[in-house]
This record gives sequence, structure tokens and C-alpha cells, in this order.
Amino acid sequence: MMQDTQARINELIQKNKIMVFMKGNKLMPQCGFSNNVVQILNVLGVPYETVDVLADPEIRQGIKEYSNWPTIPQVYINGEFIGGSDIMIELYQKGELQQMVEVALAS
Repeated sequence: MMQDTQARINELIQKNKIMVFMKGNKLMPQCGFSNNVVQILNVLGVPYETVDVLADPEIRQGIKEYSNWPTIPQVYINGEFIGGSDIMIELYQKGELQQMVEVALAS
């Protein structure tokens, strides 16, 4: 991965308490898995930012290398990689995601 791509990814993750790398954006998700993540975060009513990996091939490949995770979407909370759609659903159903988000937004 190019160093400037890694630096861009790192800056986005550090600047935003909740950062989602996804296909599409929060207003128009372009795949079901990305939509799942958006729906969960919208239900929680928390502020979050998204990056459309379809619009930026360097970020699309770079984020997979950055996290060592092969799929999109990817969610970061408070600078920490959380996972994708399945993990978000599981954390939400267990009530753990709400706690993680509250801690992140309070810090």
C-alpha cells in the first residue's frame, strides 16, 4: 500500500470517533452488508462518517491491507477496528455495540 494512502486512512480513522469504510455512503449504501451497518448506526442515533470505497480504488484496496481484513464494510470505533457487517450485527444484538459507542463518544 502506498504510504500516502495509509496516511489518509489513518487520518480518517483518528479524526472520526466512528468511521465506516463501505460501498456507497450513509445516504445510499451500495450493498446489503454496508446497508446493515448504516441501519444499525442509524438506530443507535450516533454521529458517524463514511468513505465510499467504490469511488476510491486506492482506499478500497488500502483499507483491506490496513486492517488485514478482506471484506467491506469495515467499521472503526475510537480508532479501533471492530469488524464488518456480521460482527456489528452480533455486537448490536448482545448490547455491546451501544456501550462501545457511548464510551467512544464520551472520550
